[in-house]
Amino acid sequence: MIDPKLLEILACPKDKQPLEDHGDYLVNPRLGLAYPVQDDIPVLLVDEAVEWPLSPRA
Repeated sequence: MIDPKLLEILACPKDKQPLEDHGDYLVNPRLGLAYPVQDDIPVLLVDEAVEWPLSPRA
């Protein structure tokens, strides 16, 4: 789990929107992208992001 104060300053590298903590992933629900968290370190690289299937699509 990411520290809430850290989560407040993190943003999606693709569209600069806030991210949501989903345990092993930080998720941008608007784009449906999930960034992995490895050893408590967020990997905020667009190339490492995976599709987030639980994200509502417009």
